[in-house]
Amino acid sequence: MGRGRDNPFDGLAALPWPVALVVGLLGYAAIRHGVPAYVARLDGPLAQALAMQRDALAPIAWLFLGGCSIASLAAFVRARRRRRLLDACTQLDHVAALGWRDFERLVGEAFRRQGYGIEETGLGGADGGIDLILHKGGQRTLVQCKQWRRRQVPVGVVREMYGLLAHHRAQAVRIAALGGFTRDAARFAQGKPIDLIDGPTLLAMIRSVQAAEPSRADTRDAPVVSQPTGPVEHDPDPGHQAGASTDCPRCGATMVRRANRRTGATFWGCSGYPACRGTR
Repeated sequence: MGRGRDNPFDGLAALPWPVALVVGLLGYAAIRHGVPAYVARLDGPLAQALAMQRDALAPIAWLFLGGCSIASLAAFVRARRRRRLLDACTQLDHVAALGWRDFERLVGEAFRRQGYGIEETGLGGADGGIDLILHKGGQRTLVQCKQWRRRQVPVGVVREMYGLLAHHRAQAVRIAALGGFTRDAARFAQGKPIDLIDGPTLLAMIRSVQAAEPSRADTRDAPVVSQPTGPVEHDPDPGHQAGASTDCPRCGATMVRRANRRTGATFWGCSGYPACRGTR
């Protein structure tokens, strides 16, 4: 079942939220002030009549700005939901419990945090297809997401995606599938610009981007200890220097010293992060 966009505001909502807001402000200025100023410079009775009715364009300008503001708010809410969705997935069971739409959002957010531009094509659906197009460095990559928990992706699906490369002028294909791939599918992908991402590989990618960009909840309430700011380091006796036990209060693992990126303050965090988020 397709997910095509019905109007331009849906397209704006798919972009970063500041883009829609800027488009709304520019459109408002153009409709409210730019068009009347341009018409006023024209000759003829019709142009003069339109110039005298410049206030008639005000409702249209406000309507355009309001629509873009709604699209901007929708984009902000979607982006926040995707971020929370990825931050909450710390185990493969969490990923498997998602619906297929949230699974696609999760995969897209994981690539987004790696610096890719994401285009939600609307060509996929519950049964598959091109779900995402990645943009980075002038390269286009087609992505299909398969949340099959107990089925492996057959070679036919991989062959079909490979055949779409030329049609969409893309350079590579990536297929994310929880259940993995058949031997024939893996054999077909060898030597081709096809990246097969099974469940464990996807989880490793998610944990990698989580570690690269810790959520605010991990550091905003972290206690400040009198240690110099620096990179993460293991300490043989964190309890002695931090005034706490040497073990994580959640899982019992060894604590390591971490630095808050925003304040520079250091605190003790679990060495098992992001699987465990215990702090002292």
